[in-house]
Amino acid sequence: MFAMSVRAALVVLATMLCLIIAAGTAIAQEDNRRFGFGSAVGEAEIAKVDIDVMPDGRGAPPGEGSYQQGKEVYEAKCAACHGPDLQGVKEAGGAPLIGGRGTLDSDSPEKTVESYWPYASTLFDYTKRAMPFDAPGSLTDAEVYAVVAFILAEANIVDRSATMNAEALALVEMPNRNGFIPDSRPDVYDYR
Repeated sequence: MFAMSVRAALVVLATMLCLIIAAGTAIAQEDNRRFGFGSAVGEAEIAKVDIDVMPDGRGAPPGEGSYQQGKEVYEAKCAACHGPDLQGVKEAGGAPLIGGRGTLDSDSPEKTVESYWPYASTLFDYTKRAMPFDAPGSLTDAEVYAVVAFILAEANIVDRSATMNAEALALVEMPNRNGFIPDSRPDVYDYR
């Protein structure tokens, strides 16, 4: 009898939880319609950010960009948040992109592309998906390659004469490439 009471109580509790979640979802959807938040995402929007660039260059799209092209794109679409000197604009929420090498094990670590990120492919992937902040996914692949070339050259990771593309991206040796502990879980390397 006692076991049935506990089981019945758990069933009631689970049912109530499902109803609360369903009600919350319905309320959120109604708020979205009433206040104009959110919209259905179409294939074109998904295609803009549906990339998965691996450290070895797999998944990187075709295209290329130079330092000079990247400087122009950066000035037009990135500098407002990240500053003309790539040191960030705190008021705009833009983090510094360069500097900070050797600070991660200090009392004042600076996490930047230059000091923290282990692979240039991560910079490409993140920039393609999430930047610029006010229009994520709006940069063309060539613009992203160019901005990556600009940032990496300003950080003295690649030469200003370098042209960035899928092959070059995979060859970049980031300063903190060996600063992470490898993950031994087998599923981590189960890429699509």
